[in-house]
Amino acid sequence: MTKAPNMKTLFLTVLAVSHFVLIGCSQSQSASDKKAGGSCEDCQLMYEGMPGNLSWHTDLAGDNEPGEPLVISGTIFKRDGKTPASGVILYVYHTDHRGLYSPDPNQTKAKRHGHLRGWVKTDELGRYQIKTIRPASYPDSRNPQHIHPIIKEPGYSHYWIDDFLFDDDPLLTDQEKAHQQKRGGPGIISLQMNDKGVWIGKRDIILGLNIPGY
Repeated sequence: MTKAPNMKTLFLTVLAVSHFVLIGCSQSQSASDKKAGGSCEDCQLMYEGMPGNLSWHTDLAGDNEPGEPLVISGTIFKRDGKTPASGVILYVYHTDHRGLYSPDPNQTKAKRHGHLRGWVKTDELGRYQIKTIRPASYPDSRNPQHIHPIIKEPGYSHYWIDDFLFDDDPLLTDQEKAHQQKRGGPGIISLQMNDKGVWIGKRDIILGLNIPGY
């Protein structure tokens, strides 16, 4: 005969499960979030593998990743463009040095985003920093080099902003520049290589700017 759990054990079990659910949901969308930004293909994949604790800086590539090292940093501001926004999640993903979204062997649902993907969560100063490699254009294409960004801020559904593009990319044509929607602000950034051979770039982001339904 199976012994029924006592009330104390049952209470502790329920408490532990509730805590797990709250932690697991704290980084994802809520039914009460305001919908903004329109359609967002595959954006839900940003939650796959998202750590429970996020920092304002991350390293997507590691020391052994082939390619040219790249560091992008900036500040995320509230809609007024002046007040730093803390607690905002920025998810990014991009191709490897061959222009492929090469997956990690351990990836499942998010393999379409490749292994060069990750998250930052702005600090009290609104700062973020991403260390990675410079992505390559898709093989045999005329697509410029780019990094896909998705924003998840408190109280709003996730939404995409303009890709990170690089002004020295020969594939970034005037026509491509004219098509930019400037969601979150301009996404075309200038890169400078430092004395260590690392590309350095800066992009500030304004929440809700040119985002439909915001």
